Amino acid sequence: MTKTFLPVLFSSIWLSAGCSEEPAPRSVDEYLDNPPFLEAAVVRCARNRDQTRYDVECVNARQAVSLIEAREERSRRDKLEAQSAVKRDALRRTQHAASEARQRAAEIIRLREEAEYLAQFGEFPVAVDARENELDANVPGATTDDGVYGDTPPVIFDEPVRQFDDSVPASDGGNAPTAIAEPKSTN
Repeated sequence: MTKTFLPVLFSSIWLSAGCSEEPAPRSVDEYLDNPPFLEAAVVRCARNRDQTRYDVECVNARQAVSLIEAREERSRRDKLEAQSAVKRDALRRTQHAASEARQRAAEIIRLREEAEYLAQFGEFPVAVDARENELDANVPGATTDDGVYGDTPPVIFDEPVRQFDDSVPASDGGNAPTAIAEPKSTN
């Protein structure tokens, strides 16, 4: 009896195993939640592309890969956009500071030229700010009330006044001396 019982037992196990339902194919969400399953499915589907092209698990795996790539691309793009915004703000600040520096430099040059012109006639320029009121002199060649500078040379905008030894008479018929200007360095 044991001889007949054993084959019957194996055949019934085999039939029950053959009649059982196949597991349902994995969904896109399952692949997104389990990267090892996704990797295994991608490798399996890539081996035999022709036979697995329309296989449900392979289609779901390819869709999960596309979603992951889209998320990574969006994250990379957001990161680059944030970096670009920081760089744009820094560039705007730099350009604004450079513009203000150019405006200040132009104003200083204008005030210096005006002071030099007025000094030819012995006049003092109108003070623009309180700092100018503290200056000992306003232009090269200008003197203080007693006509003596003392130990320190006169100052224009916190810079010492250059004394020109090579002055020449004015060419426009005026009586004010002029100086040959030294070329400006572009450092």
